[in-house]
Amino acid sequence: MIPESFEYHRPTTLEEAARMAAQFADDGKVLAGGHSLIPMMKLRLASPKHLIDLGRVRGLQYIREADGKIEIGALTTHFQAEYSTLLKEKCPLLPETAREIGDVQVRNKGTIGGNLVHADPAADWPAAALALDAELKTVSTSGERWIPAAEFFIDLLTTSLNPGEILTAIRFPSLPLRSGDTYAKRAHPASGFAVVGVAARVTLDEKGRVEKARLGITGVASKPYRASAVEAALTGKAPSANNLKAAALHAVEGIDLNGDLYASAEYRGHLAKVYTERALALAVGRAIGN
Repeated sequence: MIPESFEYHRPTTLEEAARMAAQFADDGKVLAGGHSLIPMMKLRLASPKHLIDLGRVRGLQYIREADGKIEIGALTTHFQAEYSTLLKEKCPLLPETAREIGDVQVRNKGTIGGNLVHADPAADWPAAALALDAELKTVSTSGERWIPAAEFFIDLLTTSLNPGEILTAIRFPSLPLRSGDTYAKRAHPASGFAVVGVAARVTLDEKGRVEKARLGITGVASKPYRASAVEAALTGKAPSANNLKAAALHAVEGIDLNGDLYASAEYRGHLAKVYTERALALAVGRAIGN
């Protein structure tokens, strides 16, 4: 199939893009890398009357450190995150997540911002954003605001972005001392999307107990979520194999599980517990090394 007809716009400044987004509102869609939106348009699952291409807007593709945090421009590609020396040193969960996305072609063109805004329930970046308590910066004709990742993902393909808002940057905390993180994923063999994906960051105290655990899970429900029950079960305890396994059993507590032809809800629930345990074990091992 081919998309329905639409008007194509290529603003050269963020201000111009914001004006267009405000003008077209629900009739417009912002285009970043296009690997999520264009397929939906071809299937006519999305039919915007106006397409606002950010490709010529400068200043939205960068990775930098400031005040102990990592800020990434929304048009930064998965490939750039995967091979960033800064991220490998300061926030290794991010290049590890990027490496798990799609194939080489997708990683070279797809963007972090586009992935997050699309809010696919099986996308990888949302799990990392939740596990790291990321903040997302949006710009509109009314100004700018920072949205906590915990408030960003509302439901299937739905975020807390208001009409006319454009995601411009994502801010992540650097890896603290005595901390380790990882992304563990079971990918669908055809699409590469997560059947289950678990992003984890674990911080140990001076006595080697779990001071803080943060987990984001994707692929399991209609939206990515923080596994708060796992975090609570592990906080203050020794990171023994038994404790990690016991905590991982809470991975889908209170969650309405997805099921499809490839993986039933029951199977997804099982995988979520298995991959949560694996992610915790890897993160703890790296925390001990740090």
